[in-house]
Amino acid sequence: MRRSTLHELSLPPPGILAEVHTFLRGLHVPSYRYHQLVTAFQRGAQTFHDVRDLPSDLRQQLISRFGLTVLPLEVEAVRTGEQVEKVLFRTRSGARVETVLSRYRAGWSSVCVSTQAGCGLACSFCATGALGLERNLSVDEICAQVVHRRWSAEPGGAPKSVAFMGMGEALANPNVLTALNVLTTPGYGGLSPRRITVSTVGLAPALTALTEAHPQVTLTLSVHSPFPEQRAQLIPLERRFPLEENLAILDRHVLRARRKTYLAYLLIEGINDSEAHLGALARLVQRRSRPELFHVSVIRYNAAFGADPSFRAPAPSKVDDFVARLNRQGIGATRRQQFGADIDAACGQLRAESLGRLGRRRPAGDPQA
Repeated sequence: MRRSTLHELSLPPPGILAEVHTFLRGLHVPSYRYHQLVTAFQRGAQTFHDVRDLPSDLRQQLISRFGLTVLPLEVEAVRTGEQVEKVLFRTRSGARVETVLSRYRAGWSSVCVSTQAGCGLACSFCATGALGLERNLSVDEICAQVVHRRWSAEPGGAPKSVAFMGMGEALANPNVLTALNVLTTPGYGGLSPRRITVSTVGLAPALTALTEAHPQVTLTLSVHSPFPEQRAQLIPLERRFPLEENLAILDRHVLRARRKTYLAYLLIEGINDSEAHLGALARLVQRRSRPELFHVSVIRYNAAFGADPSFRAPAPSKVDDFVARLNRQGIGATRRQQFGADIDAACGQLRAESLGRLGRRRPAGDPQA
């Protein structure tokens, strides 16, 4: 990530850093002190004590006002595979969220972040949805998953791309748009929006807002069935915001932004893998205003805690065949590369185990409770 100039750091984005900035200005501290503070935390400082560039009395004032640190996450558990590391973070309030770092053989890494502790949408294939929604994550909690010092020690350095595909429905959390502002602001995240992917099951009003505010961010819409009645069984939100409504938004988006968008298709044995499903999915893409800008990402289902126990994973060869038949119909499609099957890296697994150890039940208001 590119380092900032002092001018670029003079107007912090919303969140705890904005409060720190205001506090320092109230003390009439020179503006470069804020720059030193931000740079120190970017380079791995964990507490205000570690920011040795600041005078000791100023560090003490910051501790008195904000506590030992502005960092909102602590590592609770880690599970490591050949190319993936899954971390369970604990927030200051005690909420637990998962973040997954994937390492690619080319020498770079990507981080998959969560936007909610739990999820309230109750999709039938999802471990996170089975546990219900605890709360939205703050801007700071979302961004801290991306810039956490754990990743800075990676051989390739900080993650080069970010996927909002972790726990929770990203567009159900209004803090996500602000987090995107932070992650693309020089001096804070400094990422190109083209290196950020936001995945959604289709919260149409928020999807419209996202395409308008961040047109260069890569979008992935979960389809999972081309048939409305069946999709509503898999993704209950279909009843409020139908797939066709979301596709119409993406139609307008690709015309304006001229950016490829992705349709995720979770392939489940005997559920949505028939010839009829494949044909309807192909026609769904062919009806788009710019079908060449819609790419189907086929994902092999993996069993998850809390998901419908009747769901089964198709054979890998069947997934490859499904992709090949889409290609033969002129549809751009690939099988999504999946890391971490050996460590249960599907969303919500590690959190579910942690909550099980703590003996916690689903939060009040969970639609599945």
